[in-house]
Amino acid sequence: MNRRSLLLGATGIAGIAAIGAVLRLPGLAFGQEGSPVPGTFEVTHTDEEWLKILGQDAFDIMRRQGTEYPGTSALLNEHREGIFACAGCDLPLFDSSTKFESGTGWPSFWQPLDNAVAVNTDTSLGMVRDEVHCRRCGGHLGHVFNDGPAPTGLRYCMDGLALKFVPKTT
Repeated sequence: MNRRSLLLGATGIAGIAAIGAVLRLPGLAFGQEGSPVPGTFEVTHTDEEWLKILGQDAFDIMRRQGTEYPGTSALLNEHREGIFACAGCDLPLFDSSTKFESGTGWPSFWQPLDNAVAVNTDTSLGMVRDEVHCRRCGGHLGHVFNDGPAPTGLRYCMDGLALKFVPKTT
């Protein structure tokens, strides 16, 4: 084996490792291993307890600021009346009447319920975004953008695994 072959092989392995680290395969894209949201929350657990409560994929999203692949959430096609609640602590977050089809591949809403979410600055992935998290448990939910419909002009782009749907009872 010559030096060139060795260098090309090492570069290829490093590239595959880097892609795997960024994508956090399987199941999640953009898993940047972010830090939990700073602050004190009403609902707290150890990482081990959160993992048992959420499962690995939701844990990676809610506690490590990962993101699911677009188009993979079962909640994309959820159109019944009801409430979308936090998967970590069951806090009601969004009314189904504020859900809209954004074309992004993630469940999107134009407004959260009162006192449901908090927003902080996210500088991961080389950009500045507004991260949305549950105000009660601090779980990462997604991001909010200013390209949504009236009346707010906002798009709360949420990871489906961070939410659970509770249908309206008649």
